[in-house]
Amino acid sequence: MACIIFLHGASSSGKSTIAKALQDRIEAPFWHISIDHLRDAGVLPTARFKRGDFRWADARAAFFDAFHASLKAYADAGNNLILEHILDKDGWLETLTRFFAGHDVLFVAVHCPVDLLVERERLRADRPIGSAKIDFETIHNGKIYDLEIDSTADIESNVERILTHWRTGHRASSFSQKGL
Repeated sequence: MACIIFLHGASSSGKSTIAKALQDRIEAPFWHISIDHLRDAGVLPTARFKRGDFRWADARAAFFDAFHASLKAYADAGNNLILEHILDKDGWLETLTRFFAGHDVLFVAVHCPVDLLVERERLRADRPIGSAKIDFETIHNGKIYDLEIDSTADIESNVERILTHWRTGHRASSFSQKGL
């Protein structure tokens, strides 16, 4: 059984900062996985999508199907994961719930005020403008979390809260609920 700490929050909410700090402190080896890593490593032909050579809308579903299957493979092989992801499509929660069955998943909501999300999105300039606001308004709906944090709080406090909750082994999220 692998351990998965799933950081779920809007685009630009601070998931990466929390994940890096968590990976530096946690007492077991954890892989830090996100879509940004694939994008930044050049796995995706991002420049060609931006130029219009290819349509991201045509490639998106297959990309995320493969990404989700890879997460299952990593966990099934026994790798602990710190996953930062945005469940922004119907069915993704149910798919990952099935894929992560038998693994210890701590599902953490990462909250951030919308005005700060919008400003971070503008400064980053690597996201479609408006996606952070849409995420803020929709992605937490219908999800049950083990823990909810505010990314404007001190990073060390948030990491300590996650570690404390992870160590208790108590899980009551969408990933531990029966019938999903």
